[in-house]
Amino acid sequence: MCEHDDLDEFARRSSDVTRRQFGAMALGAGVVAALPRLANAAETQGTDVQIKTSDGVADGYFVHPAKGKYAGVLIWPDIFGLRPAFKEMATRLAESGYSVLVINPFYRTQKAPTAPEHPDFNDPPTRQALMTLAGSLNADTAVTDAKAFVAFLDSQPSVDKKRKVGTTGYCMGGPFVLRTAATVPDRVGAGATFHGGGLVTDKPDSPHLLIPQMKAHYLIAIAENDDQREPQSKNVLRDSFAKAHLPAEIEVYVGTQHGWCPPDARVYNHDQAEKAWSRMLALFSSSLA
Repeated sequence: MCEHDDLDEFARRSSDVTRRQFGAMALGAGVVAALPRLANAAETQGTDVQIKTSDGVADGYFVHPAKGKYAGVLIWPDIFGLRPAFKEMATRLAESGYSVLVINPFYRTQKAPTAPEHPDFNDPPTRQALMTLAGSLNADTAVTDAKAFVAFLDSQPSVDKKRKVGTTGYCMGGPFVLRTAATVPDRVGAGATFHGGGLVTDKPDSPHLLIPQMKAHYLIAIAENDDQREPQSKNVLRDSFAKAHLPAEIEVYVGTQHGWCPPDARVYNHDQAEKAWSRMLALFSSSLA
């Protein structure tokens, strides 16, 4: 399989983002603590974990309600990798009643953190380092990791194996959501992508071509400026899901820019991120039975 197909579009999109838009990332607790809390949030337990794969040992963060068994969820982060913002997002999801694993996708190269603190994607050395990490991943590594990470979830006492698994992905993590659902279709019942890059390409292993192999229901949340650059991608996705007879909510989020969902992004759009989060919870509630 081609190694970098899923990342080509991400690279093109990122080069269009201005320094102000994709500048310093605020990775400290001050920003992620601004995430809204649930009034009736479940008490959670979280810990750093290591997961054996056929390619090595992946580091990640696993968080779940303190008592009981719940549907498992796998989170694929964006190019800035496993960091406090994604641990906070995983914790917030666990508070809604899920056992959540967020992983370092670049474990083959280095342990998290894999991005410098306050990274500037427009700084050439930083950009090159991040794109080199992203370029180390491909369709084959996605299959290897999907099997290992879903198996990890299924091995945890807090995961109810009678319920389907959910998976979410941000930016470059979007294609991995589709590949996960196609790799373990009998386990994955729901997938959600947020400003996913490279979901539809002209390559023979484009992620959208895997849709007939899936059984999951979907949420595809598209940034407005991504849609302006690729207005046909949403239509290709709609047609592909319809032909596969799979429910999919595919929406362009007005006023958003690529990368708008993680709370540490400079382009974070609170209102639209909360809307996307609520749609994800609705998807999981209906599909992870």
